[in-house]
Amino acid sequence: MTAPTPGALDLDKLYAARLQAARARPYLATALFALHTVASRRVPTMAVDRHWRCYVAPGFVDRTPVEELASVWVHEVSHLLRDHHGRSDRVARQQGLTGPGERLRMNIAADCEINDDAFGDGLVRPGGAVTPEKLMLSPGELMEDYLRRFRLGPITEDLAWLDCGSGADGLEREWDLGPDGAHGLSDRERDAVRFRVAEGIKARPGDAPETWERWAEEAFHPPQPWRQLLGAAIRSAASGSGAGQDYSYGRPSRRSAAVRGAVLPSLRRRPPRVSVVIDTSGSVSDAELGSALLEVAAIARAVGGRRDLVTVLSCDAAAGVAHPLCRAEGIPLVGGGGTDLREGFAQALRTRPQPDVIVALTDGQTPWPARRPPCRTVVGLFPRELSTRRLRRMENDPDYEPDAPPDWARVVTIG
Repeated sequence: MTAPTPGALDLDKLYAARLQAARARPYLATALFALHTVASRRVPTMAVDRHWRCYVAPGFVDRTPVEELASVWVHEVSHLLRDHHGRSDRVARQQGLTGPGERLRMNIAADCEINDDAFGDGLVRPGGAVTPEKLMLSPGELMEDYLRRFRLGPITEDLAWLDCGSGADGLEREWDLGPDGAHGLSDRERDAVRFRVAEGIKARPGDAPETWERWAEEAFHPPQPWRQLLGAAIRSAASGSGAGQDYSYGRPSRRSAAVRGAVLPSLRRRPPRVSVVIDTSGSVSDAELGSALLEVAAIARAVGGRRDLVTVLSCDAAAGVAHPLCRAEGIPLVGGGGTDLREGFAQALRTRPQPDVIVALTDGQTPWPARRPPCRTVVGLFPRELSTRRLRRMENDPDYEPDAPPDWARVVTIG
């Protein structure tokens, strides 16, 4: 092995660290070796773009032990696998967040999501790694949760240097090669890498942290078209009258220019409250209930990660208690009898404050409310053929046909 040219990127050391990272986290090996390395003196340490290029500062590699470099490899590829760039873009659009300061907050929040369980078991904690404890926050949360719980200030002033690239926060950098640059992965290639990583995690349950196993579950559950429909219903509810308006000085009103010496607040709309009614009757399978919980997690993301705005209740012939959403896997799904979602709708409307959107996840074999609820309604139907066959066997009634969802509900099949 020859010594690297002074000032050049020491690829032997960098790739030795990548190999060590793959040995410590074998389920991430496909993603680690999919990254294309680009030497750059414009990045402080290592950074990624959304096209799966990894920009590396030669000086950082020279002064960092191989053991720490291995941990940084895992950290950077985690940003891409968890789609932090896409999620940051969505949060920025929904909350009107602009500027490099807000993107730095997103990078810090994304680092907290990764670093709370990334190290140990063969990976050392790199110097300066941002953890939830540093911000006096609890571990185990998502980027969107952390983003709501801290602001830039004295506790983060020593993190101004942090820059994991556009792959972490969605904001393009001047060093990015862009979509037309060399060695970037296509959308299909990125999806294939994510699938291979998820497949490796699912093949050996218990080998990966809980957060990665939860990620793998969602990777095997591809986005459903009905989620776009839900998003449209939520945007419609948020734009309607009485959807919860408030004023904020975070973005001054454009009318401020017409009022000399005064700064006027702008009108901000909160994401709407969503009540999810899950059909837990005997005609709904365990697999469909598992799918429903994944959809609940998607609904929480659709309202900007505001779990406090989402309540979940189970319903067969009677409605259960409306639970605030903490974690989707912690929601008790109680039932197993007949089906009457009218009880679920009534219970959802009795919660205070009332929901702006009701989402019913069901096989459709239920009576429906006679009148339109005073809020937007979206019905996600489990595949009707399988559910109907099950119910026909249960009732021994070959002429039975379930009631169709009412015209006032937006209806789409789930998966």
